[in-house]
Amino acid sequence: MKSSNVIRLVLVVLIVAAAVFGYLYRDSLSRAGIQAFIEGFGIWAPVVFMLAYMAATVLFLPGSLFTLAGGALFGVWEGTAYSLGAATVGATLAFLVARYVAADWVAAKTGGRLRRIIDGVEAEGWRFVAFTRLVPVFPFNLLNYALGLTRIPVVHYVLASLVCMAPGAFAYAYLGDALAQVASGVAQEGQAQDLRGTIQNIFIAIGVFAAVMFLPRLVKRLRKRPIPGEEQESSP
Repeated sequence: MKSSNVIRLVLVVLIVAAAVFGYLYRDSLSRAGIQAFIEGFGIWAPVVFMLAYMAATVLFLPGSLFTLAGGALFGVWEGTAYSLGAATVGATLAFLVARYVAADWVAAKTGGRLRRIIDGVEAEGWRFVAFTRLVPVFPFNLLNYALGLTRIPVVHYVLASLVCMAPGAFAYAYLGDALAQVASGVAQEGQAQDLRGTIQNIFIAIGVFAAVMFLPRLVKRLRKRPIPGEEQESSP
């Protein structure tokens, strides 16, 4: 069997498995539901969390929800690592699905945006991927699929995505960890000192989050080349 056929077969199996998972656990895809579900797996919790995150990325579910939950469940650094790793793998799976399995479907879904994305990649290569990861010109989940129809090498796509999604992953994980600390501090009576420290942490988290959210504006201002079709693109 040709390698391209093997890739298609594996991707189809993954798509079916992800769809079944999303259907079976559709009522649990809230922050509290995700947290309760993941914690029940004990030492396997990080693996289950990452698999759920990957499936969510392929199925167009909001990754920010999972990243917040990752920070709350595992802390800032581990939450960032797990979330970033899962988001990168999920985005790569969507990229490969578009390239090897569902090109026609992706082209129909992306419409006129696809031409602008293809033009951007042809003009700038991995730099365009890096820019669109930092600045949400195109919806994240849609971009994962659309980039699969460009000629960018997989390695360039993965590395640019991994590096440029890291600031956002850290900010959401930090905020999720701080929110979890506040919830824990409020639940423990007589812990006024700890609660004050926790509230201080939440303000720091908000500051970190605001700084990362300002990053797209800074990058966009420093960028000299206009975004392909930017004047036609509505704000997300």
